[in-house]
Amino acid sequence: MTAIQVRGLRKSYQDHVAVAGIDLEVAQGEVFALLGPNGAGKTTTVEILEGHRGRDAGEVAVLGQDPATGTSAWRARLGIVLQTATDAAQLSVLETVRHFAKYYPRPRNVDDVIDLCGLTEKANARVKSLSGGQRRRLDVALGIIGTPDLVFLDEPTTGFDPEARRQFWGLIEKLAADGTTVLLTTHYLDEAEALANRVAVLARGRIVAEGTPGTLGGRATAEAIVRWTDHNGPHEVRTATPTALVREMSGNGELNGLTVTRPSLEDVYLNLVGDEK
Repeated sequence: MTAIQVRGLRKSYQDHVAVAGIDLEVAQGEVFALLGPNGAGKTTTVEILEGHRGRDAGEVAVLGQDPATGTSAWRARLGIVLQTATDAAQLSVLETVRHFAKYYPRPRNVDDVIDLCGLTEKANARVKSLSGGQRRRLDVALGIIGTPDLVFLDEPTTGFDPEARRQFWGLIEKLAADGTTVLLTTHYLDEAEALANRVAVLARGRIVAEGTPGTLGGRATAEAIVRWTDHNGPHEVRTATPTALVREMSGNGELNGLTVTRPSLEDVYLNLVGDEK
C-alpha cells in the first residue's frame, strides 16, 4: 500500500548536487510534507516523481510505475498543482474545469469539483476576475478533476491571507478524507503541522529528518521549559520530565502562570537546516 517509493535518488546539474541520494516512502492515503529552504532539492525531487525531470541514479516508483517511463494511463492517476500556473483568463471557471475534464478517462463530476473547491458562487465568473485565493482553488480543481490517486501540491498557499489559508486547509483535509494521497511542499511550518501525517526535512540535497510533526527531530522527547511564579518569585527550569517536576513543585502551593513548553516545529526545523535557511 505504498504510493511513492524512492531509493538512492540522485540528481546533479553540472557541478551542483541537487539531490544527494535520498530514500523516501509515502503510504497510500497519506498527507506527506516536504520541508526545506530554497535550493534544498524539494522541487527537483518532486519533478522527478512527477515524471517531468530525469534522474542520474536511484530507484523510483510512483503508484507502482517508474515516472521516467510513465504511460498516459499512469499520468491520468496524478494530480499536479504547480506553484504558478497559466490559464485561459477569458474562460469562466465552469468552462475551464469542463475543458480539463475531457482529458481524463474517469473525471469527477464537474459541479462537484467546483463545489468541493469552494467556487460554486464563481462558476460563471471569468478566470481573470478571480482573487488570488480563488485562482489557487481553481488550480486545485484542475488538479483533482481527473480523480487522481495522488496529488502533488507545490507551495499551495503562498501569498494567501490567514483566512484563505485556513479555508484551503479544509479543502486538503477533504481530499485526504476521500483517500487521496497528497505530497505537499510548503515553507509554512504551521501548514505542515496542521495537514501532514508525516514530514521530511531536506537540506543540502539530503533528508536530514523524517517523522510525524510531533516527533520530528526528537521534538517529543526534547527538554521542556517549565515556567511558574510562586511566593519566591518567577522560575524557569529546563527538564526532560516536566510532569514529574510540576507534581513535585505543586506540593509547595499554588503555581501561578504555569506553562510547559517543548520546542516548536519551527525550532526543530531551524536547528535541522542550520545555515541553509
